Amino acid sequence: MNVLRAFYKIFCKAEVAICALCFIAVVVLVFMSAILRFFRVSMAWNIDMAMLLLAWSSFLGADIAYRSGQLVGIDMITRNLPKKAQKIIEIVLFVIIFAALVFIVFYGIRLSIVEWNHTYQSIPIPYSTVLISLPFAALSMAVSTILKIKYCIAHFNN
Repeated sequence: MNVLRAFYKIFCKAEVAICALCFIAVVVLVFMSAILRFFRVSMAWNIDMAMLLLAWSSFLGADIAYRSGQLVGIDMITRNLPKKAQKIIEIVLFVIIFAALVFIVFYGIRLSIVEWNHTYQSIPIPYSTVLISLPFAALSMAVSTILKIKYCIAHFNN
């Protein structure tokens, strides 16, 4: 079990690093494209690569925010309920989220497989490299959801 925890910790740190690198690369590519356009130099591949990196940084960033509890939550109804009722509702919502994430993973992978032969117009990279970012992040979110459910169950009486 400690090996899995260590792997998950390394995975989370790698995900943050990759997300940051992708975001920095997007900024650099878009800025470079704007500067080059000023000098009337067209580099169409910049925008395609920026879109690819933006998809990855967006979905990985969503997973990072979800894992750390930084997403918006609405608790106007549940905050006045007893603690046990709050925990039950929280667990039910996590199960619904998990089901939706499994759905996204399954159909996202299917879509990526179907689109494997399509490539960008300016770079010889399959469009599936963009499409696979969503199921990858959803799978990571599903693992985070399982850990959140486990935590809620473990701390149910607190």
